[in-house]
Amino acid sequence: QLQVVESGGGLVQPGGSLRLSCTASGSTLYYYAIGWFRQVPGKEREGVSCIDTLGSGKDYADSVQGRFTISRDNTKNTVYLHMNNLKSEDTAVYYCAVAPRNHCLRFQEEARFDWWGQGTQVTVSS
Repeated sequence: QLQVVESGGGLVQPGGSLRLSCTASGSTLYYYAIGWFRQVPGKEREGVSCIDTLGSGKDYADSVQGRFTISRDNTKNTVYLHMNNLKSEDTAVYYCAVAPRNHCLRFQEEARFDWWGQGTQVTVSS
């Protein structure tokens, strides 16, 4: 059973940066596309970014394009979400999700991801 764990959340000032990490136990992430989602209380979960198995295909939500970068290090079984120029509206719980496929087609659809982490809180505030 694949278990997903996120880390790296915290409190940051507007304009600051954070790097989230996603690792897994029970299986390698090598064969799977990995997505990042976020959720604010009272709102639906939003697909933020996705990376394919090779790391060459990357997709981003319009709201984070140009500020967030997704990457993966398959030797460390880890996927990263580098978040720069953070804004207050980026405040949310961020989730890592694993898809049973090697690409990110329709990555913003939650149903396309089978394994989820518990989430890590990101708060952007002065």
